[in-house]
Amino acid sequence: MKIPLVDLKAQFINIKDEIYQAVHKVMEETAFIGGPAVSDFEQQFAQYCEVDYAVGCSSGTDALYIALWALGIAPGDEVILPAHTFIATSEAVRLLGAVPVFVDIEEHSFNLDPSAVVAKIGPRTRALIAVHIYGRPAPMEQLAAIAQQHGLALVGDGAQVHGARLGNRSVAQFGDATAFSFYPGKNLGAYGDAGAVVTNNPLLAAKMKKLIDHGRSSKYLHESLGTNARLDGLQAAILSVKLKYLDGWCRARRAHAASYSTALAGVEQVQTPEVPVGDRQHAMHLYVLRVPKADRTPLFNYLKDHGIDAGIHYPVPLHLQPCNADLGIGKNSMPVTERIVDEIISLPMYPELSEAQIAYVVEKIKAYFHCGSV
Repeated sequence: MKIPLVDLKAQFINIKDEIYQAVHKVMEETAFIGGPAVSDFEQQFAQYCEVDYAVGCSSGTDALYIALWALGIAPGDEVILPAHTFIATSEAVRLLGAVPVFVDIEEHSFNLDPSAVVAKIGPRTRALIAVHIYGRPAPMEQLAAIAQQHGLALVGDGAQVHGARLGNRSVAQFGDATAFSFYPGKNLGAYGDAGAVVTNNPLLAAKMKKLIDHGRSSKYLHESLGTNARLDGLQAAILSVKLKYLDGWCRARRAHAASYSTALAGVEQVQTPEVPVGDRQHAMHLYVLRVPKADRTPLFNYLKDHGIDAGIHYPVPLHLQPCNADLGIGKNSMPVTERIVDEIISLPMYPELSEAQIAYVVEKIKAYFHCGSV
């Protein structure tokens, strides 16, 4: 049996007729930059996120960059963010000339540790970025209170959290803005690069609208510097089709995660991901196990040998990336992050995953640990 980490083809087959119709409409209208497909998706996505405004962007990286730029983050400012995330989170900060201040994560959730945030706030701190890692919402109530107390901007990195909720609220309702990626493998993925920033602040939304389009208010009138970070019509049309299915896909992901966790409960060497209970909904973008360090690579290779594509996400923490070496942050400065990056492994996770596939993955994990290292 061959099981990919993500199966984009299985999803496409189920919705291809709708996708073809949406793309054909854009092609007929030749509305490739801006146009009704983009404005329609922005309205739909804002409504889905339960906020007033959505600004389509060319990627999730640009979404973060534009949000921080619009919030006034400038050279020399400090922005607090977790060390365990994709490079884009710190990259957006550094492209603005600001300084990323890395903090450690919570052992149980892999999310930003609020107490570590407080310890790193200094006179130059201007913002903090909460990454909803692997689809689990960060502790936004606590982080929002910290941001308000210290006069900081709060930006959510929602690249992996499409479809999650905190109580009766969308995660996007917390903070000044939330940046989303629609990279193809995301819970809501385009067929290329795409992103969006959502907010309830009309002035911030208007500013971001200008920044993504060369700072202009009309075709040849540029009121400020900007860049080209626009969402294109084809991707917007595709995303509008897929948005209708997002909640169902997320329910399927959560069901698959429950099946994995139940089946693996008796494997002593495996720690399954902690899933929030009650009304705190995990988007389950990734299903991430924790195993002994000595077993992680052998288990990864064992699964690969049996046709299972597992993943190892972010094995080099941001504070140890070569591009951040000039910040002078050495090893042993983020103990939780540095420990878990050698222990985590992501199992196949996508809505179309079958119970037979899940059973096969579990069978091979149990076989590996029954035999020991191989």
